[in-house]
Amino acid sequence: MLIRSERMPTYKEIQEYVKGRYNFSVKSCWIAHVKEQCELPVRRASNRYGEKRKYPCPADKKNMIKDAFRYFGMIE
Repeated sequence: MLIRSERMPTYKEIQEYVKGRYNFSVKSCWIAHVKEQCELPVRRASNRYGEKRKYPCPADKKNMIKDAFRYFGMIE
């Protein structure tokens, strides 16, 4: 997938978009998980232990987050 935007939106902006459009709150760890799957740059969280995600993004929430990525021009 391709980054088309000059500036990456913050996790808060992505969360606000999803909340406004779908009336559902997404966790920041879900956003990071989907970013990894879309091959977007992600920094390692300072509070993360080990390689395995403690809270991976549920399959039914991924499309909401990807919709936000498309809205912000992060992916096509």
